Amino acid sequence: MLDYGSGNVHSAVKALAHAGADVELTGDPSAVMAADGLLVPGVGAFDAVMQQLRAVRGDELIDRRLAGGRPVLGICVGEQVMFSRGIERGVETEGLGQWPGTVREIDAPVLPHMGWNTVQVPEGSRLFAGLENERFYFVHSNAATEWSIEGRTEATRPLVTWAEHGERFIAAVENGPLSATQFHPEKSGDAGIRLLRNWIDTL
Repeated sequence: MLDYGSGNVHSAVKALAHAGADVELTGDPSAVMAADGLLVPGVGAFDAVMQQLRAVRGDELIDRRLAGGRPVLGICVGEQVMFSRGIERGVETEGLGQWPGTVREIDAPVLPHMGWNTVQVPEGSRLFAGLENERFYFVHSNAATEWSIEGRTEATRPLVTWAEHGERFIAAVENGPLSATQFHPEKSGDAGIRLLRNWIDTL
């Protein structure tokens, strides 16, 4: 798991270990590159997370891993920063640019979106195998609400999972070596552990 100063990582470390992973929390570039899978957590503001990532060259390490087909899983703001940019409280910040799109405040009567919600899982999802009817735990006000990438073939087509709170937003993406969830698997009970195990099984 990438250690770059993001808070609240210990519950994610425990959840990964519970799912069967041998977990190391590290910012060491060689360890980050050598890991079978890299989890990128994220809590707080988009801009702050991007600053913290860049301070430890996390942006470069994530890019290098993905260029080499090495699996990465982003969680919450760790998913959001994979998009081109984020707009939060009037501050526009460049993201990691792995996917085109803007993360912004969702149009909902109550924010933050906090609590359990269902998701709409696409056919063929490996991340959600056996979890198609489960609920997951969300805590956020911002999200990506549009998806524009298509695969050249059916096999390379990204799988996008959607959820709804006021409007439809992206709850998870599976795109080659890069996967991400807007919700918190580590706070989602047995379903979250199973999802992490599904990811670990792909490594």
